[in-house]
Amino acid sequence: MNESLNKKHVLITGASTGIGEACALSLAARGWQVFAGVRKSEDGEALVKKAGASLTPILLDVTKPEQIAGAVDFVRERVGSTGLQGLVNNAGIVVAGPLEFIPISEVEWQLQVNVVGVVAVTQAFLPMIRTSHGRIVITGSNSGFWCEPFAAPYGASKHALEAIADSLRVELYPWGIEVALVQPGMIRTPIWEKSRAAAEDLHAKVPPEGRELYAPQIAALRSALDKAPKLAIPPERVARAITHALEARRPKTRYRVGLDSRLQGVLRHVLPDRLRDRINRLVMGL
Repeated sequence: MNESLNKKHVLITGASTGIGEACALSLAARGWQVFAGVRKSEDGEALVKKAGASLTPILLDVTKPEQIAGAVDFVRERVGSTGLQGLVNNAGIVVAGPLEFIPISEVEWQLQVNVVGVVAVTQAFLPMIRTSHGRIVITGSNSGFWCEPFAAPYGASKHALEAIADSLRVELYPWGIEVALVQPGMIRTPIWEKSRAAAEDLHAKVPPEGRELYAPQIAALRSALDKAPKLAIPPERVARAITHALEARRPKTRYRVGLDSRLQGVLRHVLPDRLRDRINRLVMGL
């Protein structure tokens, strides 16, 4: 008999680095059989070296239907009639800049990866989740309820996940399927380097008029991105929250990870919008 069938199985998207990697390694160490979604085979090989036989990489770009379908066939063949006990929708990107000048194609790409990708993967794997009465975890962000200036597309995508998690949690109640939303604040992951690179690339696409209009704000944004990693907490903190969402007898519906996320969650409901705007401007140096 295949020993892996005696284990709990979980699929994690965006497992190459950061939160996804920390979660994959943590769950593998706890005895889960992890299917780690990566976009490059070398990333999968690196994960296997760290986790061993408890981790199986899968090429999975959440924007490519053919890769999602291939991942479904791959996982179904290996879990058999036991189904899939966990799905962690973690893949995501950041698009940032002055909303007035962000190309619509960039906004569409932000939503395609962070929102449509989550829905597509969830739809595809739900039959296996239902078989095992498994759980779904979605990686949101504090930007989903406290969006920073110049992060509107990213914040919009994470705000959409708030609605998706709330609706899906009630829709799947009849089958005993729990849905949890994890809302990290600043996390020490490669996303900051990617964000800086994306911001530089986007800045190059902004017309001269936009660069002139937003020059002080763009400089402040760059400065904030440089400082952010120093204040960020390690991704293992988020992995602990995801582990709780998958293993606890009664998981939370929301996990706010990091002091900034917890504090903003409280202030969001007690501060008037104008005061919150002033705090955003002060924090961002605007």
